[in-house]
Amino acid sequence: MIIRNPGMALSNRRFAAVLAVIAGLLCLPHQAEAQRVAKYGADFLAGGVGARALGMGGAAVALTRDVNAAYWNVAGLAGLDYPQFAYMHAERFAGVVSFDYGSAAFPVSDRSTVGLSFFRSGVNDIKNTLDAWDQERDQPKPNPESFFTTFSAADLAIFLGYSRALSENLSVGATAKVIRRSIGDFASAWGYSFDVGVQYRVGRYWLGVNLQDISTMLQSWSVNQSELQNIADVFGDELPEGGTELVLPVARLGSGIVLPMGENSMIVGLDVDVAFDGQRAEVVNLGDVSFHPRLGAEFSYRSVLAFRAGLNRVAYSSDNGIDLTPSVGTGIKLRQVELDYGFGDFAGLVSELGFSHRISLTFSLEQPGLKRQGSE
Repeated sequence: MIIRNPGMALSNRRFAAVLAVIAGLLCLPHQAEAQRVAKYGADFLAGGVGARALGMGGAAVALTRDVNAAYWNVAGLAGLDYPQFAYMHAERFAGVVSFDYGSAAFPVSDRSTVGLSFFRSGVNDIKNTLDAWDQERDQPKPNPESFFTTFSAADLAIFLGYSRALSENLSVGATAKVIRRSIGDFASAWGYSFDVGVQYRVGRYWLGVNLQDISTMLQSWSVNQSELQNIADVFGDELPEGGTELVLPVARLGSGIVLPMGENSMIVGLDVDVAFDGQRAEVVNLGDVSFHPRLGAEFSYRSVLAFRAGLNRVAYSSDNGIDLTPSVGTGIKLRQVELDYGFGDFAGLVSELGFSHRISLTFSLEQPGLKRQGSE
C-alpha cells in the first residue's frame, strides 16, 4: 500500500499497481448489494494464450486445433493426434503484471480428447507501507522501511475440457472452469462456470463458436475485515463486506480460411466477440451488447517458419476516436517442438501502458504408442 509521504513513494510502475489494488479493494461488493454484474470480473483471462494465436490478433476460435484450443474453443482439441503440452509467459504493463499459462491435452479414444489448463496473472512483491504510518502524529514512523511488508494480487484459473469429434468435419466440447482471486490477505474469491464450443469445416473454410461462461460465472468474495481496517483508518473509506459478483456470458464467433500455396500456406481468420456486460469501449455497441472484432493472418513457409499479423482490438473513445491494437509474431517448428513469439501494444496505439511480449512453447509427444486410435 501507500502512505502520504513523497519521500516514501514507490517506483512509478509499482505505484500504479498499488493504486489498482487499492481501487480493487474499495470496489469490492458490499453485503447489502447481494449480487451485481462485474464488467471485468474475469478480465485476466481475456488477453488470450499462445503466442501463435496472439500474433494473429486472437482470431483463433475457428482455427485453433492444438492444445491451446482448451482456451480458445475446446472443440478444437479434437484436432490432436498425439498428446501435446504448451507453456506461455507474458509481461504486461511494462513488466508490472506477469502472466503464466500451461496446458496439456491427451487423446483418449478415436474421437475423444481431454485437456487441463492452468493460468496465473499477478502483481508480485507489492509493498504494504500502512504499518509505517503513525496515524496519531500524521507522519511516518522512525525507520519506516522496517515496517514494510509485501504481498501479491493474483488471479488463478484451472480449466478441465473435453472434446469429441462427431464427424470428420464437426467437433464439440465443454470446459469446467474454477477461478481463484486474491488480494494478499485482504480479500479473496472463488468462481465457477462452464464454456461450450463447436467447430465445423466446409472445404477450406472453418467456422467456430465458443460460448464463454454460458452458465454465468459466480464469484463469491470474502473479506478479512481486520486486515482492511488500516485502509479505512488511513484513507477514511467504508470497508467492503464481500458478496457475490456475476460474470455474464460472452459469445465468441470465429471464421477462417486455409489457402494452400504449394509447399507454403496462408491462413486468414476473423472473429467477433459478443459481450452482454455493458462495456462500451468497442466500435460497435447496441445498448449493453458490444461487438469486439479480431482479425489475423499467418503465412507458413514449408510448415517450418511462420509470420503473423493481426488486429486484436478496435476501440473507440470521444477523446481519441478509433484506436487499433495491432500485433505481430513469428514462429518456428522443428519436429515435435514449436516455439512462437508475439509482440503487440497492450491497450492501443494511444496508450502509454507499454508493449506486451509473449513467448510460448508447444511440444507434441509423437510416439507410435501414443497416437490417437483410428488416425492415419
